[in-house]
Amino acid sequence: MKFERSGGIILHITSLPGKYGIGSLGKNAFEFIDFLSDAGQKIWQILPLGHAGFGFSPYQTFSAFAGYPLMIDLDDLVAEGLISKKEISAYPEREADRVNYKKIIDFKTKIFKHSFKNFTSTNEFDLFCNEKSTWLENYSLFVALRQNFGNISWCNWDKLIKLRDPDKLEEMREQLKKEIFYHKFLQFFFFKQWQKVKNYAQKKGIKIFGDIPIFISFDSADAWTKPEIFQFDEDRNPIKVAGVPPDFFSKTGQLWGNPLYNWLELEEQDFAWWIKRFQAILELVDIVRIDHFRGFAEYWAIPTGEKTAINGKWEPAPGKKLFENIQKKMGELPVIAEDLGIITDDVIELRDRFNFPGMKILQFAFDSDLNNPYLPHNYPENCVVYTGTHDNDTTLGWYKKLDEKQRKRVDEYLNYKTIDICWQMIETAWKSKADIAIIPMQDLLGLDSSARMNTPGTSSGNWMWRVRKDQLNMQIAKKLRTLTRDCGR
Repeated sequence: MKFERSGGIILHITSLPGKYGIGSLGKNAFEFIDFLSDAGQKIWQILPLGHAGFGFSPYQTFSAFAGYPLMIDLDDLVAEGLISKKEISAYPEREADRVNYKKIIDFKTKIFKHSFKNFTSTNEFDLFCNEKSTWLENYSLFVALRQNFGNISWCNWDKLIKLRDPDKLEEMREQLKKEIFYHKFLQFFFFKQWQKVKNYAQKKGIKIFGDIPIFISFDSADAWTKPEIFQFDEDRNPIKVAGVPPDFFSKTGQLWGNPLYNWLELEEQDFAWWIKRFQAILELVDIVRIDHFRGFAEYWAIPTGEKTAINGKWEPAPGKKLFENIQKKMGELPVIAEDLGIITDDVIELRDRFNFPGMKILQFAFDSDLNNPYLPHNYPENCVVYTGTHDNDTTLGWYKKLDEKQRKRVDEYLNYKTIDICWQMIETAWKSKADIAIIPMQDLLGLDSSARMNTPGTSSGNWMWRVRKDQLNMQIAKKLRTLTRDCGR
């Protein structure tokens, strides 16, 4: 799909400012949309909205379809008459620039439970449950069972439940009826609040740019309820798992551990699960980035039990058939392909066959010669340029860590002579011929490595950064608006 020339900012929902320790779908989401509009931006890029599991990563979720309850706005529950203002004001921390997940989970769970006691089913709720039933029933049962078994992975549940014995599942549904209803209640309010945010963004001319991870978490409702579409043995254990091979950055590769798809079975089903997944995400967002796009051409398959990713091998995936089937059902897709890293000809052919824009990262542009594809003079128009992404260091942090030779190369190419490397990189991205230019909020604010969102390969300390409300001021909005206007974005 061809996109209009435009600019935008990456800021995840959890990184929004405000009370109660974590960004939410409340007042501050609407105010950030106002900030984007004041800054002349047309795009708000977020990370996956799913119910985060291990390490609170939005890329490891309990469902490919459910929303993250921690994003639910508490003030809205007060407005709905489900909880008192006094009860939610008990949270002592008014605004922090780091998310304390344990503290917030304890506090919000208590509020949610109290709100649930005051909730009675409505026609609106019943309609929601009916519309989302294809995934909501399984997700709600999965989360209720997981909590019932002490939050252990489904692979360690009682065997009859693990293998989804129909009679045993019916028994557990009856036993956990109230808990299942509770999780439907949370999803109802997540989606209700999200729709208000999306509608407001549309009203202000802002497109929501979402994210869909190619792989799902093993500890998820999807893996438990649809084992036939994954490479599992008869006991539901993964035969092979996902990762990437050794490269310049890692001598042992990366062992992600996600289950791999049984593409033959998915093809037999006309890729129905993937079609539902794209339909679901495009009800929530206007544009979607596919994380690890190369996995649709071929994927690195690592035998279960390996300690590293070294002994994997590349195996083919039917990406062409998949996207042809999706487009037959849905038409042209507003998709961005995350095509970073070592990309082979078959990946490029797949991306270009469907006219998906790829990604260019300015921080990757200065480690070789002038033929580096991440240098702006080598861009096609049909791409998205970033100073960096959620997986990169902030631009200031990155620049400070460069050796003298690399820093000289950056300075010469950018004609950098000021004291603001972040703004110099933003200007370079905005002036490029890439159709879309995106910056992390941290770079717009000129923040150092302490504001980094994620460090790949690490399991703690990530996904915690938040912007403060006072940082979203008119001075910086006007500066970006002027640049955006001058660059025709």
